[in-house]
Amino acid sequence: MPSIIIEILAVTTALLYLFLAAEEDVKCWYAAIISSSLYFYIMLNANLIMEAYLQIFYIGMAIFGFFQWRKSYANNEPIKIKSWELKTHIYVIATIIIISLLSGILLSKYTNAALPFLDAITTFGAIITTYMVAKKVLENWIYWFVIDSISIYIFVSRELFLTAILFLVYLIIIIFGYISWKKTLQEQYE
Repeated sequence: MPSIIIEILAVTTALLYLFLAAEEDVKCWYAAIISSSLYFYIMLNANLIMEAYLQIFYIGMAIFGFFQWRKSYANNEPIKIKSWELKTHIYVIATIIIISLLSGILLSKYTNAALPFLDAITTFGAIITTYMVAKKVLENWIYWFVIDSISIYIFVSRELFLTAILFLVYLIIIIFGYISWKKTLQEQYE
C-alpha cells in the first residue's frame, strides 16, 4: 500500500479518535488502535524513532483506556473528569523535561534520529498526556495543545504534510474538547 494512502488512513482514524474522545465516547479507543498501528509504520520510515515507538505505547494505552471507560460505563458510573493541582503539573512537566533531555542526548549520540530532542519531548509528553486522557484529567487538552504545536514543526521538517495538517486540525479540536470537558467538570459540582 503506498505511503500516502497509509497516511490518509492514519489521519482519518486519528481525527475520529479525537472527536470521539471529546464526546467521551468509549469507541474512541478503537480508532486510536488503528491510527497508532498505521503511524508506527509511518514514523519508522520517517526516522522519528521515539515517535514510532510511542505508537506502541498508544496501542497499549488505548486498550487500557477502553477497559477503564467501558468498566465505568458498565457500572453506570462513568469516570468523572478531574483537575490536577498546580504542584502535580510542576512535577509532571519537570519530569518530562528531564527525561526528554536525557533521551535526546542518547538519541543524538547513538542513533540517526531526526530532531532527537523535540522527538523526545513530544514522545514523553504524549505518554503522560495519554494517561491523563484515560483518567479524564481536564488539563490533558492543554498538554496536547503544546505537544501538538511542537509536533507540527517536526512533521513539516520530515515532509509529513498530511500529518502536520492533522495536528493543525487537532489544535482546533483540542479547544473544543477542553471547553466540553470543563463544562462537564463544572456540572459535576452543581
